[in-house]
Amino acid sequence: MTQSGPNALGYLGRCAAAALLLGGLGGCGMSSLTSGIGGGWLGGQNKTKTEVGAVSEDQLLDAAKSDAGTTASIGSVAAHGCPRFQVWTREGYVTIYEPGKVGDGLAVMHRGEITKTERECQIESGRVTVKYGFSGRVLLGPKGKGGRVALPLNVFVTDAKRQKIATDKVKIDVDIALDKPIGYFSVVRTVTFTLPEGSRPGEYEVYVAFDRNTPGAG
Repeated sequence: MTQSGPNALGYLGRCAAAALLLGGLGGCGMSSLTSGIGGGWLGGQNKTKTEVGAVSEDQLLDAAKSDAGTTASIGSVAAHGCPRFQVWTREGYVTIYEPGKVGDGLAVMHRGEITKTERECQIESGRVTVKYGFSGRVLLGPKGKGGRVALPLNVFVTDAKRQKIATDKVKIDVDIALDKPIGYFSVVRTVTFTLPEGSRPGEYEVYVAFDRNTPGAG
């Protein structure tokens, strides 16, 4: 069926989002979108390294908008012995489905993805302060609606034994329209924790993860 007018713009926009969700350009059929849900995200988790700079929301947002489909760390993970900041296992994405239809690719409302991370730190008097930032995008699914999408995330610090010693909660808000079904976000925050005598900052790690306790998350 031929699409025209404003509806055509919305359809084409949703096709673009579906193509990105699949990591390819193979058209906008529903079967293609379904096959992309639940598999690998963003085509892998390869990381690139550059020198650490000042953590900036604008820089992270620009990086997310120019994303080429891989998870990347803007700041070098080992610079100056700072704790690493990275995505927790596979929690760098979350897909939200219609109520009672988790896992059904045709019932996807939207999907959030973290694509860039960055951090810098300050170490003094047995305390470590990490300024961390991350950015990404939210894509509208076949059952998505225009408006503001809110997604909660968790940030936590682990010690050398992988025990959580500090936690924080973050919420992102992204505006999406049917004719512009991809929205971008960036967040910069700080977390401070005590460094016990004999410990090294590099033994600690900071993680970010989407909260999968969100209704409809899968």
